[in-house]
Amino acid sequence: MLSAFVNTFKITELRQRILFTFGLIFVCRLIATVPLPGVDALRIREFVASMGGGGGLTGMMDLFSGGALLQCTIGTLGIMPYISASIILQLMTAVIPHLEKLAREGDVGRQKITQYTRYLTVLICAVQGIFMAVALKTGGYFGLPADVVRIDSIIGFSLITMLSLVTGSLLLMWIGEQITDRGIGNGISLIITVNIISRLPFAVKTLVDKLTPVDGIAEIGVFHVALLLALMFFVILGVVAITQAQQKIPVQFAKRMVGRKMMQGGTSHLPLRVNYSGVMPIIFASAILAIFPMVGGKLPWQAAKEWAMSFGTSGWYMFWFGIMILFFSYFWVATQFNPIQIADDLKRRGGYIPGIRPGRPTAEFLDRTMTRLTLAGAVFLTAIAVMPNIMNKQFNVDWIVASFFGGTSLLIIVGVMLDTMRQIESHLLMRHYDGFLKKGKMRGRR
Repeated sequence: MLSAFVNTFKITELRQRILFTFGLIFVCRLIATVPLPGVDALRIREFVASMGGGGGLTGMMDLFSGGALLQCTIGTLGIMPYISASIILQLMTAVIPHLEKLAREGDVGRQKITQYTRYLTVLICAVQGIFMAVALKTGGYFGLPADVVRIDSIIGFSLITMLSLVTGSLLLMWIGEQITDRGIGNGISLIITVNIISRLPFAVKTLVDKLTPVDGIAEIGVFHVALLLALMFFVILGVVAITQAQQKIPVQFAKRMVGRKMMQGGTSHLPLRVNYSGVMPIIFASAILAIFPMVGGKLPWQAAKEWAMSFGTSGWYMFWFGIMILFFSYFWVATQFNPIQIADDLKRRGGYIPGIRPGRPTAEFLDRTMTRLTLAGAVFLTAIAVMPNIMNKQFNVDWIVASFFGGTSLLIIVGVMLDTMRQIESHLLMRHYDGFLKKGKMRGRR
């Protein structure tokens, strides 16, 4: 594996792509540190230091932005508006005939959908920017005092904040597209991964502080650190396994005439992923469950406010979190996986699954198989998602440390790293170099 990393810099094109990617990643981190115009950056840093980490939707959004959310920088919104716009259009494609037609038109249709995604991103950023400016000015931004804003006019501050946030998000969107086209890996996913990994030094520092004795007594011992490292190893091992896991459905192709040429048949495989929905169920469930405490905290009844304060730490939160992850796992598969279309494509190309009749029986077989696979993937996804909350609430592990033991962050890191290694390995194999694994094959390696 070490020789593979050395060989990556021997290939001129691959070396240029890697250095280009690192350069744009540095710009992304710079965007996450530049404060918004008109705010007291020093006061905000002191507030964030006293507030500490937290879970729920706020912790997840701050994790995706690399700490920019609570520090009120121009990269506060991060890449999430673009991802939200992409998800909205992706879901709307299944119900709006015009978008579905564009999705079938190849590159031209995809470019048109990408253009719609950018327009929707600007709209989402503008709305979120105005709400953030009002929250900062009135002191309702996560408890941040209103005197951190130095501009008296709320209209002027709102316009400056909105323009700054829209510019920051669009710049991150452009950087992500440039990394995808001219760098290595998926640019949008890499930006999120780098933002998540940027919190790793703070997690290590937190562990070191707890390991350091104060008045001869340390909060944790070496045994606890070793146990955490062993747990992280097995969790990463499980995440890699479930991310790579897939069931290969054998597909037989018959001989057929194309013009005057006889096309040979053969046997191929249709891969069905166990974790087809990725991290989307966790994101949807976290976003919806965060609404209930927000609404409960605004109600005039004291009992509702107490319930809202304790909901995130109660067992009911974990129960409904798991149920909603299961639901959204099936919801995502139902909207994105189309067994009827796959069966029609196989029939059109002269392919069939051995023992299954083409057409509707094939679609029913694929639907039944995918339902069973989704159940296994959803159960594992639920276990991984609730692990950071359990470690944080039940075992008093700091959230910044617990977030690396599961949940959205670990799934994104593992998935993006595997995808980037596949792309680097493909460049190495094309130049007759060894890949990262000599005794095995990564998924997608031929």
